[in-house]
Amino acid sequence: MKVDYDSIKPIYLQIAEAIEDDILTGQLSEGGPAYSQLTLSKELGVNPATAAKGINVLVQEGMLEKKRGQSMTVTVGAKKRLLALRQKGGLQPLIRSLVTEARKMELSEEEVLGMLHDCFRMNSRGEGGNG
Repeated sequence: MKVDYDSIKPIYLQIAEAIEDDILTGQLSEGGPAYSQLTLSKELGVNPATAAKGINVLVQEGMLEKKRGQSMTVTVGAKKRLLALRQKGGLQPLIRSLVTEARKMELSEEEVLGMLHDCFRMNSRGEGGNG
């Protein structure tokens, strides 16, 4: 997990998104423990209050919960909710931007779909997908 100190996105939101990513990839499992604010603070070199603010964003969204006598845990169903939220709100603006840019470059739908197909193929082989 990393934070980009040069980003205009606040660090606490970067922390929340990174935790979400770890839930989506299975690095953090539903019903299992989540990162503590002290762990995040030390690992990322940020103020514990900043780490706590990132965690609290996910508590308010119902992705993390504090169970009595335990550490912060990932709520059951968090992955499904995150997938739905990201599919609905996260991908559409990127796709619209991609289509707009492709039209400016006079690329056909087939050319863009071919590029996407190539990126998916490279990604599935572990080659990245940035090219």
